[in-house]
Amino acid sequence: MPASFPLLAVDIGNTSTVLGLADERLDLTHTWRIRTNRDVLPDDLALQLHGLFTLSGAAIPRAAVLSSVAPPVGANYALALRRHFGIEAFEVMADNLPDVTVELDQPGNVGADRLCNLFGAERYLDGYEYAVVVDFGTSTNFDVIGRGRRFIGGILATGAQVSADALFARAAKLPRITLEAPASAIGKNTVHALQSGLVFGYAEMVDGLLRRVRAELPAPAVAIATGGFARTIEGICQEIDHYDETLTLRGLVELWASREAVGESR
Repeated sequence: MPASFPLLAVDIGNTSTVLGLADERLDLTHTWRIRTNRDVLPDDLALQLHGLFTLSGAAIPRAAVLSSVAPPVGANYALALRRHFGIEAFEVMADNLPDVTVELDQPGNVGADRLCNLFGAERYLDGYEYAVVVDFGTSTNFDVIGRGRRFIGGILATGAQVSADALFARAAKLPRITLEAPASAIGKNTVHALQSGLVFGYAEMVDGLLRRVRAELPAPAVAIATGGFARTIEGICQEIDHYDETLTLRGLVELWASREAVGESR
C-alpha cells in the first residue's frame, strides 16, 4: 500500500478544480485550487499538473482518485494521468461504491462530489445519526447523509455568486460588488444594501432550509459547511455547526482508502 502514495485527489467542479496530495497517513500535504477550463486538452493538463508539483516541491503521485461534475474535463484528467504519469485514476461513481447506499429515485444520478462529501462528513457523525453537508459552489448543495454510508437525498439551490451575477445582468444600474457581509442589515447606500440582501439573505435561506431538513429527520443532525462561500457566511448562519474547507477533497482520499481497505485494488 505505501507504493500508492503520494495519492493525488482531484475534485473537478463547474467553476474551479481543487487538487490535493495525501501521504500514507491520509493527510493532505499539498492543496491547489485552479479554474476549471473545459477547453484544456490532456497534454496541457499534464503540463499544468507537473508545474504544480514542481513549484511546490511535491513528489510525483503514484495513484489518483478523481471526482468530476464536468465529464469532458474528468476524462481529460484521466487521460493525462494515464499517458504522462502512468496512473490509472479511480473515478468516483455511485455504481462503483458497493458500501454506499444511495436512497434516490435514480441512484446513478447522484453527483460524484456529493458522494465524496458523504465520506468527508463521516468524522462528524460521532454522536449523530445524520449529517447535512452544505456545499457552497456554483450551486449550493445540501447533502443529507445517514450513518452507515447512506446518501438519503438533498436540496439543490442557486449559488450565491450565480444569484449575484443574474441580478447584475438584469439591472444595468446596479454596481458589481464584493460578496462580503456588511456591518448591519439596514443599508445606507446601494453597495451596502446589495451586500445585505445577497449575504444576509443567502444566510437566512441556508438556515431556513437546514431547519426544514432537521424537522423532517427522525433524529438530530449535525451540519457542516464547505466550499468557497462558506468562509463568507461563517459566523452568520446559526444552523451550521462546523466549517471544513477541505471536506470534499478529504472525502475523496478517505473514499479511496476505504475501497483499498476492502481489497478492491485498482
